[in-house]
Amino acid sequence: MSTRFKLTIGFIVVVLLANAILAIATVEYFGRRLVGEVQTRVRMDLGFAQKVHRAHAERISHLLEAISVRRSIESPLAQEVRGDLGKVLRKVWREQGIDMLTLVGPDGKVIYRAHNPGQSGDDLSGVSLIAKALHDKKPADGVLVLPADQLAQDGEKLAERARIQIKSGKSDEVSADGMVIGAAVPFLSLRGGGEVLGVLFGAELLNRRCETVDTIKEELFRDQTHEGKSVGTSTVFLGDLRICTNVRDTSGARAIGTRLGKEVSRRVLKEGKVWSGRAFVVNDWYLTAYEPIKNPEGRIIGALYVGLLEAPFVHPKKVAIRFFLIMVAITTIASLVLLFFMARMILRPIDHIVAMSRKVIDGDLNSRVGISPPGEMGVLCRAIDHMADAVAQRERQLREATRKQIGQSEKLASIGRLAAGIAHEINNPLTGVLTYAHMLKKKPDQDSRQQEDLDVIIHETTRVRDIVRGLLDFARQSPAAMASLDVNDVIRQTMLLLRNQKEFRKVAIREELANDLPMIRGDKNQLQQVFLNLALNACEAMPAGGTLTVATAAEGGGVVISMEDTGCGIKKEDLGNIFDPFYTTKPVGKGTGLGLSVSYGIVEQHGGRIEVESQVNVGTTFTVSLPTGGDPEEQDG
Repeated sequence: MSTRFKLTIGFIVVVLLANAILAIATVEYFGRRLVGEVQTRVRMDLGFAQKVHRAHAERISHLLEAISVRRSIESPLAQEVRGDLGKVLRKVWREQGIDMLTLVGPDGKVIYRAHNPGQSGDDLSGVSLIAKALHDKKPADGVLVLPADQLAQDGEKLAERARIQIKSGKSDEVSADGMVIGAAVPFLSLRGGGEVLGVLFGAELLNRRCETVDTIKEELFRDQTHEGKSVGTSTVFLGDLRICTNVRDTSGARAIGTRLGKEVSRRVLKEGKVWSGRAFVVNDWYLTAYEPIKNPEGRIIGALYVGLLEAPFVHPKKVAIRFFLIMVAITTIASLVLLFFMARMILRPIDHIVAMSRKVIDGDLNSRVGISPPGEMGVLCRAIDHMADAVAQRERQLREATRKQIGQSEKLASIGRLAAGIAHEINNPLTGVLTYAHMLKKKPDQDSRQQEDLDVIIHETTRVRDIVRGLLDFARQSPAAMASLDVNDVIRQTMLLLRNQKEFRKVAIREELANDLPMIRGDKNQLQQVFLNLALNACEAMPAGGTLTVATAAEGGGVVISMEDTGCGIKKEDLGNIFDPFYTTKPVGKGTGLGLSVSYGIVEQHGGRIEVESQVNVGTTFTVSLPTGGDPEEQDG
């Protein structure tokens, strides 16, 4: 994927992201404002619906007041009913369309029902409106719930109308209670200071009586429709049950018998608060408002609902989204074209850089970019040219160094072979010289001068023999005697030998050997040689005394041995050479420079590695890592 392509895609993503954020923010803001305004309208519509219900109750109250005050009543109401009052009530019931028109005595018992003349004598003193009118001696109106047994007294038709099949999946679930809106007006005697002779109670059963909600819908929404559906709806709930509504179900029938949603029911019916917002009503989304309906005693008995179909208001939002998407698409295409030409113009020097790089890769170290445009791109081109110059110079230096190194390596290899051959050749003569020197020293009748000369011969011959043995050890090809070993045992035996040496009298040896180490395979004598070399070097680094800490641990499937001293340390420039043959920082005559190189070779033969860390005047730590298990050569393979 080219830089030009990445840059172009990056610009496109930025433009798309910016336009998308702008479109989303604008549409969201527009949608919120639209929904907020519609929701405000719905709350205002709910207030109008409340007024309609209130006006309905007041109309019944005024009608009853007109009946009660246009007659002068002096005799008991029962006699009046047998006279003209009964005829008047019957006529008013027929002409005004009131579902219930009942005359109740001062004891709360029914004297006469205009809607069911054959039923009287039952006690209605428990009806809150009647009780309030009897107690306060003035009209009372409102909404209340009448139980099924009381509705049965008012006639089979009303009782049947109140029965609503609840559409909740249980076909036998029925609600038989009724919600009524009405008023109670007292009849006052013309004698005796306004004695209450009885109460005239009139009401309309709201169950299945949809004239009220249809009036609200007609007044508020003027029969507006959207795709065949009414835009506005209104409902009266008895509890959480729809008893009169103009919300339609999937069959097109009024959704009487369906229930209120749980969240709205909790908010309105239990908490007694107004709820407004987006809600799923029967089979569509509406912007709604709900308010609790309370009886004259202040108890919540139902809810009043007004809602607007959401779909007509979603359409402008969809139009806005389409408009912004089209604008984003046009902007993106235009940006793509402009960015393509801009990227091509800005990144043209990169083509020269790529071409020059390919030539350098093919071996043409004299190739250069050759252009220097203004700005950062020009700086890049010049930097590339300088880098090519440096690479060409480094290549020349590398070739010269390689040529010298190859020559030196060949020379060292020849010297190594020669040294190994010489070592083998002079080893036997040296052994003979040393043997005869020891024999001469044992002869009697030698003066002290002769003894001293023989000691010098033995000492120097021994030193030469050690150098020759070091050469032979370093160059030897003989296989090791591998066996299963416990590293801790090898270290304990080695340290036991060293503790008795006079060089270690000032050195404290501290062993920190881990328990349960895995067994390794190795040559015990060779590993002891490695540990002896490291310990002797540590001792020589602490001429004034110190501490040598030997520790073991299981790590990474192997065993790690560390030897840490508190000596003079190794200089940083010497650390890279300490494992080279004949390299030593000791004074002449103090070392051959083969101890660490031989140790390095032994550890390598065992499939391990040896590492060193050192700080001048602080100390040095050698770490030997050895694998566990089988033959090191097999592990290497």
